[in-house]
Amino acid sequence: MAPRRRNLLTATLVVTVACLATAAGILAAARTKAAPQRFDLAAGFPSFARGYQLSLTTAIIPPGAGFPPHRHPGMQVSYVERGTLQFTVYRSHVDVFSGTPGESQKLVRVIRAGQTGYIRAHQWIIETPSLWHRGANVGRTRVVIRLATLLRKGEPAAIPVKP
Repeated sequence: MAPRRRNLLTATLVVTVACLATAAGILAAARTKAAPQRFDLAAGFPSFARGYQLSLTTAIIPPGAGFPPHRHPGMQVSYVERGTLQFTVYRSHVDVFSGTPGESQKLVRVIRAGQTGYIRAHQWIIETPSLWHRGANVGRTRVVIRLATLLRKGEPAAIPVKP
């Protein structure tokens, strides 16, 4: 084989391998979704609720991610600080509010079992143990949620469910 033809063949092979490696990296990155995260900010054991822990948490849900179906063993108040949360209810229902609790509090919508609705920035909900649900971010920016949770000491924040 002539040297010039061999160099051309080698260069073509190198470029082909580089393109395949780049394409594989792009596909792998597209398949890898960032997972939602929960960060504990503060916690305490209220004297008026013996055996319970009151926690303040932040949840961050990147675009395309979400929490799988679950329920909470205690009460949780969730305030969407940033973004829009897609919220699917499997059992029970959830009331979506805006405004200051007890003052300018306004019922915005009710999401019932079998429905999916949206909770926008500055709206909030109260989650009880009978509420089976999931939350997801179908938008382009991350969703940030502030959570106040009252659970029996040692209980997990969420229990997986199969709707």
